[in-house]
Amino acid sequence: MIHRLAWQQLRQERLRLLAAVAGITFAVVLQLQQFGFREALFTSATVLHDRLRADLVMISSQYEFIVAPSVFPRRRLYEVQRRGEVESVAPFFLALAPFKDPDTREDHAVLLIGFNPDDEVFEPGSIPGDFGRLHVADTALLDARSRQQYQPLVQRVRREGTVSTEMVGRRIEIPGLFELGASFTGNAHMMTSDTTFRRLLAQSEGEIQIGLIRLTPGTDAEQTRAALAAVLAPDVMVLTRQQFADLELRYWNSVSPIGFIFTMGLFVGLLVGAVIVYQILYTDVTDPLPEYATLKAMGYRDRALAMVVMQEAVILSVLGFPVGFLISNGLYIAARQATGLPLFMTLPRLAGVFGLTVFMCVAAGLLAMRKLKSADPADAF
Repeated sequence: MIHRLAWQQLRQERLRLLAAVAGITFAVVLQLQQFGFREALFTSATVLHDRLRADLVMISSQYEFIVAPSVFPRRRLYEVQRRGEVESVAPFFLALAPFKDPDTREDHAVLLIGFNPDDEVFEPGSIPGDFGRLHVADTALLDARSRQQYQPLVQRVRREGTVSTEMVGRRIEIPGLFELGASFTGNAHMMTSDTTFRRLLAQSEGEIQIGLIRLTPGTDAEQTRAALAAVLAPDVMVLTRQQFADLELRYWNSVSPIGFIFTMGLFVGLLVGAVIVYQILYTDVTDPLPEYATLKAMGYRDRALAMVVMQEAVILSVLGFPVGFLISNGLYIAARQATGLPLFMTLPRLAGVFGLTVFMCVAAGLLAMRKLKSADPADAF
């Protein structure tokens, strides 16, 4: 009887029921969007880190995040190369560079990646592209998965083979493409040789941004990292590849305001949904208070009546969640197409948001139940 009473109580005022479901739907959409963009931020922030072919990574002690890596002396990397457990080292270059769209003549900032085309700096097959073309001076490859504003240029490169443009005020050729993907750090990526990179950015040959270190098979990366950290100068740090990626994530989650904004958006969604549900449930308790008093007079205890309110809360969460999921999934698709960010619905995220939604509704129900204690059986007579 209790569960039937809960449903009847909700459907008695259908407009109020629709308002409650709409509020929960809004909360679900907001939660799924915040979780989705937050995860897309973290995934795209390390889109390059995850593809580097390195056991250890050397960076400047002043390193902040991938767009502001700072430079350190190249000789630090070659000091490491002399150690027996090190198989090879490779310098790696990163910088934001001004780039002129050859069609619109507008200036954009792209994340320029530089390396020796003869070095194997990426995991095999992780970034499709003909890097051999970079042996030619003043050439650069364009990321085919750049954001929408660069897609006309991507199609032009595919159609014409080679496109001429300018970067840092210098003429360059784009003879091909590679596939990496957009990120929060850059709307587009371009790759060039280390020689062309230094020429474009006027960077000294004795300075690099990142050093990639490959160890001999069977070498413990963490032990080697600790040993190197003990002997290297304090102007550099040596990290495992996972630690390098974690450093990037920590920046976006703790230092950058974006992580804070996503977290606040999640709390706002929960708060708004909880307030709406509380108002609905509170009204459902206060309006029929004499009826609750009658049930008490018939022998129903406060605990049994409280279950009615709790079941109403669960029913509301079950009704609002599917609608919120459908709306969010459509927004994911639209945002993925517009931004190129990896926005996909996942089962763990759905389960987590559903759990938060039920918790939100139950918490609102617990607050609303306090009014039941004032339902005096004498009010029924």
